[in-house]
Amino acid sequence: MGNSFESVTVDIADHIAQVTLIGPGKGNAMGPAFWAELPVVFGELDADPDVRAIVLTGSGRNFSYGLDLAAMGETLGSMMAGGSSSKPRADFHARLKAMQQAITAVADCRTPTVASVHGWCIGGGVDLISAVDIRYASSDAKFSVREVKLAIVADVGSLARLPYILTDGHLRELALTGKDIDAARAEKIGLVNDVYPDAEASLAAARATAAEIAANPPHTVHGIKDVLDEQRTAQVSASLRYVAAWNSAFLPSKDLSEGVTAMFEKRPPNFTGE
Repeated sequence: MGNSFESVTVDIADHIAQVTLIGPGKGNAMGPAFWAELPVVFGELDADPDVRAIVLTGSGRNFSYGLDLAAMGETLGSMMAGGSSSKPRADFHARLKAMQQAITAVADCRTPTVASVHGWCIGGGVDLISAVDIRYASSDAKFSVREVKLAIVADVGSLARLPYILTDGHLRELALTGKDIDAARAEKIGLVNDVYPDAEASLAAARATAAEIAANPPHTVHGIKDVLDEQRTAQVSASLRYVAAWNSAFLPSKDLSEGVTAMFEKRPPNFTGE
């Protein structure tokens, strides 16, 4: 596999592939290249018999700021301007399904995935780590299911997969408030397995776990993932279909415009329920 990707680098050695988010948006934000490239990357890695485990991390100071709103603004803007026409909603629904599939490509990968999170992991970043098998964090990591603060129902994986990771009350607290939590809190509620002093130590732990997995018989490892995934695949798929339809119907709102505008203007939003 070459490193001809705009949103990630891929390095393979000793049966382990390291996928590193590189943006190009600030804070490894998820723009058009990310959504297009992620299923290609994980499809190729899944098909490579030499790769027995995958480590996922971010470059620079953060894991990911989440959706690159500046780069993806056209997707939301065309829907907001659609009026009574059904085409913008249908186009948005198709785009959203494709974005969901990008994260699902990570979840469906037969090769085990281990995430190492440092710095911010916001919105789409949480969607992404909810699709991996094992999560580690550095002590400076911060997490937020922040979509509610933009008047958006999280729709590419968090609300579908976090119910299998967190208890219901903890998930609802994160999703309904949009609050930030630190690494210690994330470990306490089970969002991450362990916390390490810094990004380097977290990544080393992720690579060590990946090496342990890679030393095991690969077909058996695939089987374990397949059996574990079978318990939730149908429910996750149904949740993703439902939220895609819900957001295609209800996402355009004055509150959405206010939430996005307030974020760019760095001021508190004033939501009116319109």
